[in-house]
Amino acid sequence: MPLRRRTRSLGGSCFVALFVSFVDQLSAGMVDKAADLNALPQVPPGFEVKLVAFSMPGFATLLSPRQCADLAVWLLAQKAGAAGRPPAGEVKPAEKAQAQGSHAAFAFESRADRLVITLAGAPFGEFVFRHDKVLRPFFANVRAPGGVQVTRNFPPIAGTDAMDHDTMHPGISLGFGDLSGNDFWRNRAAIRHERFSEAPAVRDGRLTFVTESTMLAESGAAIGKMVSRFTLTRRPEGVLLVWDTTITPAGDGFHFGDQEEMGFAVRVATPIAEKSGGGIASSTGAKGAKATWGQPAAWCDYSGVIGGQRVGVAIFPDPKNFRPSWWHNRDYGVFVANPFGQKAMKQGEKSIVEVKRGEPFRLRFGALLHSTPAESRLDLPASYAAFKAMRAE
Repeated sequence: MPLRRRTRSLGGSCFVALFVSFVDQLSAGMVDKAADLNALPQVPPGFEVKLVAFSMPGFATLLSPRQCADLAVWLLAQKAGAAGRPPAGEVKPAEKAQAQGSHAAFAFESRADRLVITLAGAPFGEFVFRHDKVLRPFFANVRAPGGVQVTRNFPPIAGTDAMDHDTMHPGISLGFGDLSGNDFWRNRAAIRHERFSEAPAVRDGRLTFVTESTMLAESGAAIGKMVSRFTLTRRPEGVLLVWDTTITPAGDGFHFGDQEEMGFAVRVATPIAEKSGGGIASSTGAKGAKATWGQPAAWCDYSGVIGGQRVGVAIFPDPKNFRPSWWHNRDYGVFVANPFGQKAMKQGEKSIVEVKRGEPFRLRFGALLHSTPAESRLDLPASYAAFKAMRAE
């Protein structure tokens, strides 16, 4: 999360107030003297003042107030790193990790309910594993390299985003509208995070972690164990996120039903939705939500042009999944790789996929978060081939 800053410059000098939150984030602001905390427009929610009146005389004539605040926080961070301890005032940083010696690597901060992920020092997105309204894990506010956000704001912002399906389409997620009659898509049943069986780590330029979760029926009974391996890899055309899940029944077994709302889903950022000028293209050459809805395809891409860059998300279902995917694609910004909804997608008789006691059921999908110059050609078949090759690693 970017640092929050409150800035003021008075009398030709800059004074920086530091705040620390319950998650040990730093924030900076300008005040005219150490005691004058009321001069700040507002202390950010969840923050309390820990250190105040870091005086920087003379800088106000050369730098803007915000630049002074930025510089102060940067200097304190450098001091903390050099000393191997938090800066004066005992501001303790949140748990962080990144690849040593690499300024272009992934990094993360672990919090009670999420991982906050950065790439090359800039925000990338959040992996949320506990939420009071979205009862399954998801990635939110995800950006392509270069900083353009490619998933809808979570939560959606009134006046900026369409507000529909706010808790059903949180960003990037895996959901099931009918698993033995239980609805994990509309948040009536829950996927409860239990632990990280492999802690988040950055190795060889990749961020990886493994979670264990319990799938809880609407009654609260456990019906399955979910183990999910996540891998984020930087590629020339973007970032490839691989979501590899194995579900094992907790009892006698379960079955997947037949709905549109099943599978691996992405809600793209509002500016690149088809209604806003973006578009959908599939591996078959079909274009647009209407032409691709319900059809089989090896992959689909949802993208648009922002600031001279073509940005978007491509979904890659693994061809070794139990069945190829059909596509639940909509012009308002959601698209879903769905291997379950045979009848719902008008492709045949009603489908029931049985999983028996003790049998692991595996699903693997990729999401390419891409950004390339608008006039260049994105080689999605090559990206898809790279995704398939990763399974063997």
